[in-house]
Amino acid sequence: MGSWSTALVLLLVGVTVVYTTPLVNEKQPGQEWPKRGAVLQPSDDKDTETEPETIFEEKSEEEAILDEIPVKTIEDSSEPVKEKQDLDNTDNEVDTIKTKTVVIKSETASPKVDYSGAQLWKVSIEKEGSRNILVRLRRRNQIATWGTNGTAIDVFIKSDSIQNVTRALNKENIPFEVVIEDLQKRIDEENPPLDENEAELQDRRGHRMNWKQYHRLEDIDGFLDYLSKTYPATVSVNAIGKSHEGRELKVLRISNGNPSNKAIFIDGGIHAREWISPATVTYIINQFAENFDGESEDIRKLDWYFLPVMNPDGYEYTHLNDRLWRKNRRPGIAGRGCSGVDLNRNFGYRWGGKGTSSSPCSEIYRGPRAFSEPESRAVYEFFEKSAANYVAYVTYHSYGQYILYPWGYENAVPPDHDDLQSVGDKMASVIQSTGGDYYSVGSSSKLLYPAAGGSDDWAKSQGIKYTYTIELNDKGRYGFVLPTTYIENVAKESLAALRVLAAQVNKE
Repeated sequence: MGSWSTALVLLLVGVTVVYTTPLVNEKQPGQEWPKRGAVLQPSDDKDTETEPETIFEEKSEEEAILDEIPVKTIEDSSEPVKEKQDLDNTDNEVDTIKTKTVVIKSETASPKVDYSGAQLWKVSIEKEGSRNILVRLRRRNQIATWGTNGTAIDVFIKSDSIQNVTRALNKENIPFEVVIEDLQKRIDEENPPLDENEAELQDRRGHRMNWKQYHRLEDIDGFLDYLSKTYPATVSVNAIGKSHEGRELKVLRISNGNPSNKAIFIDGGIHAREWISPATVTYIINQFAENFDGESEDIRKLDWYFLPVMNPDGYEYTHLNDRLWRKNRRPGIAGRGCSGVDLNRNFGYRWGGKGTSSSPCSEIYRGPRAFSEPESRAVYEFFEKSAANYVAYVTYHSYGQYILYPWGYENAVPPDHDDLQSVGDKMASVIQSTGGDYYSVGSSSKLLYPAAGGSDDWAKSQGIKYTYTIELNDKGRYGFVLPTTYIENVAKESLAALRVLAAQVNKE
């Protein structure tokens, strides 16, 4: 190619057309949201891969965690939250931490990420200036943050950064505790094979699900199909769309067929590495489907919609390639390399705001526009076409043991936050009495950090009153690598909480 042609190509690549996606609700935080069906969504004909105008100052999830603790809730306030100034002027770097890879034999023929020697620390942030130190370490690609309890942050450290991070924290007298000494060892122990007796029983029951393992997508999809064939009077399954790699997004419906029923929608697996989420959702499905006639009236009077794995490509990728992968598997733009979008930053309510990134290499990359991903768009289109009367939306994540309600996009709460808090408190109480685990209750932005474009905020904007994000176990001992021995207790707790929610919506 000649020099003139090369220059022309470079010029064309450098030109970016900017579309501004309209905000769904221009009213200030705390005021009324639109009625269901009145929410404007991005136009379907904007297919150009472009970045939007930045609505708010960009912050990564890590900076949001580090910069927003502690925070206060704004109730019915028209004043925007003032951003704290970042004291570190270092240029923003890639958020993800690279680790060494080893080639394994798998159906993907891709290298599998090896986390040998990587560690998980719990670092205190009570000392003044400690958050600034962690921000600097993150920006220099030395650490990644996993979660927080408000006084400490769980910090993932690759093996070749341990010495540098140790030196930096010791120099500032910042206390820390090593929680996991070798992350790959913990990953290897997380999902052991079944014993012979359980494996034999698995083959006889007609499906492979058992909640003593974390299952591959094939097992989950087969389980849903099995239930629809076994209980056709109450259970049905439909694919509402396909992922980037062509995997079906399967929604299972459980209903007695009464057209006057209210409906609850439940999703899981929006973040690929959070394996306890699909395990919990499928456990609840199993309990309702196999025991529907014997269930309480509160359960039988509702239509239940379940999407156990919203991110099937990412979920499979965590089983085959990278256990800690978070996003979907959107292909990277040629020449930029990084792939994937955080689906929980891609929904169309206040998309592009705080706690999101425009960098495709970030773990909280929001995508080129709202609902740009086939997975999130499939959910949006499903709700647009559905005639169901949705009164609750529950999305399961991990970890931290939180029951969260909107808003996430801003440090604010909706007008009915007292109702959301009250029901959340009842759910937390029954969780503790069922399995002994304590869950904190509050708005997403108050208990965690602002993060725009979440599915829960979007569901709330559609007029669905009882909208919750439930961050499942644990509080940081295992983090995303929760052993299979925890599955049944976590799922039973969540089932008990759903019964509380069902009783509430049936009263109204």
